[in-house]
Amino acid sequence: MNRTEFILVTAAILMVAFALGWLAHWLVARFTRVSQDDLSELDRLARALHEAEETRDQAIAWIEHREAEFGDQKAQGEAELRAAMDGLREARREIEYLQTQLAAQQERE
Repeated sequence: MNRTEFILVTAAILMVAFALGWLAHWLVARFTRVSQDDLSELDRLARALHEAEETRDQAIAWIEHREAEFGDQKAQGEAELRAAMDGLREARREIEYLQTQLAAQQERE
């Protein structure tokens, strides 16, 4: 094989390799290309996800507001309970004092 034949064979091999590479690239691009329907579906899913996140954020804000209200109501109820218990305790002391006064008065008579 002389020099000219070697160059021609090498050029042919390189051209075949280039053609096979280009064909492989075209096939990969063809099969991995995203269709318009897929893009529309992805866009719809993205909007639905965004709406769901907004709804979740609103629900969390509502829950936090309700928890704050219930916490305030609980604190108010506990304060009222303490006041009632203090009043009851004072009334029991007064009753005990009055009973001892009545018993002492009845002994004097």
